[in-house]
Formats: sequence, C-alpha cells, structure tokens
Amino acid sequence: MLPGPKQQGIGQVVSNEKSVKRRGIQSVGVGLRVLSALASQKGAANLSSIAQAAALSASLMEAEMVKQEQRSGLYDLDAGAIRLGLAALSRIDIFAMADDVFAQFAKDSGRTCLVAIWGDAGPTIIRWFDGTPPVITSLAIGSVLPPLRSATGRVFCAFGDPALIERIGKTVMRAEKRAIGDANAILDDVRASGLAMVKGDLIPGLRAVAAPVFDLQGRLVLVASALAYEGMLAPDDNAIAPQLLASCKQLTEALGGKWPLESASGSPSRRRGGAKESHTD
Repeated sequence: MLPGPKQQGIGQVVSNEKSVKRRGIQSVGVGLRVLSALASQKGAANLSSIAQAAALSASLMEAEMVKQEQRSGLYDLDAGAIRLGLAALSRIDIFAMADDVFAQFAKDSGRTCLVAIWGDAGPTIIRWFDGTPPVITSLAIGSVLPPLRSATGRVFCAFGDPALIERIGKTVMRAEKRAIGDANAILDDVRASGLAMVKGDLIPGLRAVAAPVFDLQGRLVLVASALAYEGMLAPDDNAIAPQLLASCKQLTEALGGKWPLESASGSPSRRRGGAKESHTD
C-alpha cells in the first residue's frame, strides 16, 4: 500500500497561516513604500527613480495603484491611489488632531497652550490646555483676541486671508495700528520667523508666543499659542518657540499640508516685536 500524503499537525497549520498573513502584511508595506515614493516625486517618474526613493529593486515597482504612461513609459499614481487619498482626507478631524498635538505640547513643555481660529469677530480661542503650573488669566475659550496686539492675532494677520481680516472693520485695524506703531514691519518679522511673541500690558506679566498651522491647500487654519506668566524665566521662551513651531509643523503635515516655513529663523525679532507689545495670547 502506497503511503498517503503527509498529514500536517495543528501547530504546523497555524504556523503556515501566520506565515501567509505575515507575507501579506509585508506586501502591503512594500506597496505603501512604493506609493509614498511615487507621491514624493514632482510628477511621473521612471522605475529606477521610484525604486531609489523607495529603497526597492525595480522588479518590485510593478505595484497596484500605479499606472504606466503609454507615451513616455513613466510611472505615476493611478485612480486607486487617488481614491485612497480622498478617503483619508474625508476622515480628517482637524480639531481632534489639534487636541492630540497641543495637549502633548502642553504636557512636554509645561506651558499652557491655546488654539484659536479666525471667527466672525476676529481671532477666537477654541481650545485651552493647561500647563504645569497652569496660567490663571481672564482669557478663556470663546475669548476674542486683538488682531495686532496679540501674538495669535499677529500670526493671523501675517499668514491669513486679507479679505477675512478686513471684515472685522477698518476702524478696529486703524486703532490697533496706532497702538503698536509700524504694523507692516512687525508682520514682516512674523513672516520671516514663523512666530509672533508679545509681552502683556493689558494682562500684566503675561507673555505669549504663537505659530501657524496650514491645511492641504496652504491656507492658515489654526494658530497655537504658548503662555507664560511673570514667574517663568523669560529666557525659557527661546526654548519653547522651536517646540511650538515643531508641533505646528507636525499638525500641518498630518493635515496633508506642506510646511512653508523651512527657512524661518524660529526667533522673533525683539527690535520690532517688543517695544509696543500688548494683550497676550
């Protein structure tokens, strides 16, 4: 009697199933590396360029969701990749993501952090994360901040939509400009450094540094600010500013945006930003 096929034990069957699943996961990982490499190209690219960017051999570039252009022979993202990207964008919850990023910033830095959007009346606080120790102030969620006499407002004026800023009224803006002096020079410094930093006059002893968050289309969507009170050493502000910029960059990139401030110094000018600084946020 001829011997029958060798029977597999339960342990071997389970091991084989795990191996298949592992190979499947690895294949997905390879595919994602290919898509990521292709997305990083400025346009359609040849196999060797994509392979180099993905650290893969050219033979592995025949991946799903990638198409080859007939005329040029170059490869580009296909409709499936576009659908994948659109699905990811549709699931973005900017406020939930901001909560995670800036709650962690407050925890790591020890600074109280607030997040603001541009509302009908101007810069409006929508989130507040206490530091250690927390800052006690009259500001709260729902507070509207001055457009030029606050760190948050200056970031909105520097990077925001001019049409939206004009809607709060020319009278308000003229009064603000009279209070701070050379508004154009101040806003130029904000654009150069990526930050606005103020010291409080309306709220004595309170200081703030603020930075922008951009969306997929490069639009300013949020401004985050870190607060400090009189008992916190001023030199520490210089260390906090890069941390805040890094958190804003992290959220910008998580939203699908490209961080536009790579050349920013991360150090606001004291010459233009400190003389007439006022309401802190």
